[in-house]
Amino acid sequence: MKRVILLWHAEQPVGVCVFGTPAASLTLRTQHFGLTDPRSSLALRALNEQLWVLTRVVLHPTYRGAGIAAGFVRRACELCPVPWVETLTAMGRANPFFERAGFVRVGVIDKRGGKGGAYTTRRTGADPHRFSEPVYYVRDNRK
Repeated sequence: MKRVILLWHAEQPVGVCVFGTPAASLTLRTQHFGLTDPRSSLALRALNEQLWVLTRVVLHPTYRGAGIAAGFVRRACELCPVPWVETLTAMGRANPFFERAGFVRVGVIDKRGGKGGAYTTRRTGADPHRFSEPVYYVRDNRK
């Protein structure tokens, strides 16, 4: 975990954003940034210095739908001392709030056949639709 940012209303914490370190390799990240050797020690060091992952966003149920989540996430990202923030979300198809927070939708992690970067899926007769295919977002935090 790199940083935790709380959203307060008076004396009550009502939201949290959790930032962490990125996975060593993600196909959509490699394509988006044009990386040639994303697992080299130099690339991994640069990755950890320049990019964080927004791993969790939680807003108290009372405050959901009030239009504050995008602003909270935007401000939380602005407080991070890195030029890039990425996130993966299964809800990206249903709710575009990450776009309102300044993220750009890069693509969807396609896990069919075990492809898609850091993810693999074992099909052992289970329903293939039960595994989500998250949307990958990147935010340019240099602005």
